[in-house]
Formats: sequence, structure tokens, C-alpha cells
Amino acid sequence: MSLEKSGGFRSRSAKGEQKKVQPKKAPVKKAAPKRTSNNRSPRAEVRELRALGVDKPREIAFEVLERVRTGDAYANLVLPRLLTKQKMDTRDAGFATEITYGTLRNQGLLDAVIASAANRPLKDIDSEVLDVLRIGAYQVLFTRVEDHAAVDTTVKMVGGLKKFNATGFANAVMRTITRTPAEEWLDKLEPEGEIARLAFRTAHPEWIAQSFSRLLPASELEEALAADSKRPTVHLVARPGEISAEELALITGGEEGKYSPYAVYLEGGDPSDIDPVQQGLAAVQDEGSQLIARALVEAPVEGDDQGRWLDLCAGPGGKAALIGALARMDGARVDAIEVSDHRAKLVERSVRGLPVKVHVGDGRTIALDDGYDRAIVDAPCSGLGALRRRPEARWRKQESDIGPLHTLQYELLESAVNRVRTGGIVVYSTCSPDLRETREVVDRALANFDIEELDAAAYLPGMEGTGEGKSVQMWPHRHGTDAMFVAVLRKR
Repeated sequence: MSLEKSGGFRSRSAKGEQKKVQPKKAPVKKAAPKRTSNNRSPRAEVRELRALGVDKPREIAFEVLERVRTGDAYANLVLPRLLTKQKMDTRDAGFATEITYGTLRNQGLLDAVIASAANRPLKDIDSEVLDVLRIGAYQVLFTRVEDHAAVDTTVKMVGGLKKFNATGFANAVMRTITRTPAEEWLDKLEPEGEIARLAFRTAHPEWIAQSFSRLLPASELEEALAADSKRPTVHLVARPGEISAEELALITGGEEGKYSPYAVYLEGGDPSDIDPVQQGLAAVQDEGSQLIARALVEAPVEGDDQGRWLDLCAGPGGKAALIGALARMDGARVDAIEVSDHRAKLVERSVRGLPVKVHVGDGRTIALDDGYDRAIVDAPCSGLGALRRRPEARWRKQESDIGPLHTLQYELLESAVNRVRTGGIVVYSTCSPDLRETREVVDRALANFDIEELDAAAYLPGMEGTGEGKSVQMWPHRHGTDAMFVAVLRKR
């Protein structure tokens, strides 16, 4: 990845309005306030910004970084609320988005530059001052902001935090950063070893790059890692039985999906403003997720399908809603299990009006009658396949998380196998390409249970480059989806 300054802010151009062909919008009821991942209400998330003596985009960027650091907030939830609260114009909102997400994605690289420029360990730098320096360093290394403006606003922000004894330090660090061109910083700081170098230049922890390298040829690794820093296209799902993808594409001005018969791609705009989304006829859902839900229904069971289907890990409800819509067309019914009360409520909202019953409980132990025809285990995972959607996620994940997740995933898959009848189908999926969460779980199950693996690619027609075995591994840089894994199993 080159750090040469771009021809302009990537996020500053206004997006085109969505084409609407429906003459009127249905009245929309305001939803009850939602709780965030750290159990704070949206009202808390949009409190007044701290006045730091600079422009609002930079104040917003600092506010988001602080909430991510101190409250484990998700930037992609906090930032839109702050932008709406401040009623910013397109140009300023684009700049705020650019420096916020860019700083979070590139945190590891920025920290290496700051530590070198400061000539001291990061742990010795005040955490708020460090956030301000990260924002300033990102502007110098990645954008067309003039160096003097980045330095000046960084020093003002530190002063605005009432950390006056740190203003001279911030000024010195920023001036040191500006004196070395971006590519020279990379050459100076990149580690030894090809994978470590690629991880550094694409702003990933090395262990994630190592994980991807076990599946991808060396010539493709950099492209795959770089894809995690590209803004994904919005994917809509047309709810079967309600609206077709062709109709949804006409209404939205979008493009029909390449792989899923229900998918529509949008280049920009706010999906919540689209009439079919407001009316519950469509929703935002990655095309890969759609394909996995469809595979559950398409894979052939042995014997008659009695219409008893199971979603063992249903939250937050996207796959459950699509499976429920397909179940309604087939005269089937779905039991959806979710261990979290909060996420179970999200599932209930998603499946309203569909033949889906939501149960709160642990999919490994919940008391339900066995004998299901079909079951899906969309297992809790590291989320390494969706790093492009959460800019801070790559720096939150730890390789030590994988072992406990593998155990949980295997136990959930075991539960699903036990709950389906002989001849029934089990679909196992994760939003991670890490082998410890994908093939190793499936291979362990194949060794221990009386099941056979079907060719998953047969139920995802047209998708090439998904791996050499019977399972399917999707990739953002190859397929435009999240890096999702799916295996289709049948109980013998």
C-alpha cells in the first residue's frame, strides 16, 4: 500500500441521491431507543462534543476515538449519530468520516510512527494526547491536508484538552513526522519478513496476515489485506415473496447482485431512506450472508422435508429473516435460538410476520424436540472476515481469542448434528477465514460424527475461486462479499 498523498479526500465527494420511483413514502414509526454494545443509550452516544478549539470534523474524530478506546464502542455506530447530531454538510461529514475511519484502521502503523517520532514508548504518552497525535499523523501521512494545518490543529486540540504541558511535546512530535516523507517512514519502520512487512504496510496485526496467508497465494495476500481498508458496497436483500431483486433495483437505482437472486448493490446513499427498507420488503444484508441462508434451503435432505428448520445462533436476525421468508414460501417453520436477550429482541423485529419462533437460550443446551430437517450454525467467531466494516476491529482482536471460539463453534455444531434427523442438513458458517474456525471445526466434526460433507459450491452457483475442497471460502477482493466460510453437511 502506498502512503503517497491522494488527489483529494476519498470521502469528500457527495454521493448521488437514490433514484425513487415510488410516489409516496409509507409512514414510518420511530423505533424505541436502542442500546449500544457497551449498554449506553443513543442519547449518551450523541452528547455534546467537547470543545477543543478546532473544526467540528476533527472534534468528532477525537470523540469517536475516545469512545472506542474507553467504552469499546463501535465507530460505525457512533460516528453516523454524531454526524446527524451536528447536521454537517457533505464536505465536512466526508472529512470527518475519512480521518475517523482512516485513523482507526491504520492505528498500528500510526503508533509505530508516533513512537519513533516521540522517541518514547506509547505507554508513556497520555492516552488522550495519543489519540490526538494519531489523528494528526493520519492527516500528514494519508491525506492532502497541509502539514502546517495538521500540526496547528493537533496542538490546539491538546490545548483544548487542558493538557497545556503536553502542547510542546505534541508540536515537536508532529513536526518530526512532517520532516520525513511517508514512504521513508515505511521503509524505516517496516519489520523483517515478507508477511510482517505486508501486515505493516496494510495496517494489520501480523497474526491476521499470517492467518490469511495460510489460504491465499503469496501473490494475492497484499490485495486481500488491502481490501479490508476499502469501503464495502452496500448490499440489499429483497425479501422473497414480497419483492424481487429486479423490482428493488428499479426502485433504488441499484444493480442486481452477481450471485444471490435476492441481492441488489447500492453505490451510496442511506439505505434507511429507501421505501422498501422502511416497509420491511428489503433490508441491508451482505450477499455472502444471503447465499449461506439460501444454501440451507437448497441443499437436498434425504426423505421428505417436514418443514422443521432450526437457526441455532440467530442474532441479530438477518439470516433468520431470509430463512423465514423462504420457509413461508415452502410452508415450513423455523425455531431461532439466541443466547442474548438483547439480540433476541433484534431477531424478533427482523422476523415479524414470518413463521419464525424466537427462543432465548444457549444453542448447546436449550431444551427443544430433536428431529429437525435443516439446521444452520452461523457460529460466533472472530469476525476477521468483516474487518472492512469495523475499522477498529483488527486492533481489538487477539489471536488468543481463537482457541475458545473453536471450542464453542465445535460444541454448537455438535448440538446441531444431534438435533437434526437422519438425512437432515446442517450448514456451518462463520464470518472468518481463519482455518481454526472453519476447516478445523468441520474436519473435527467429520471425524467424530456420522455425517457426510456435500459440495457447498453447488448451492452457490456462479461463484468461483472459493477453495479446493467441498466447503466455500468467500473473499472481499475476489467476490465483493465479506470473507465468509460455509460447509454443508448431511447426517447419515
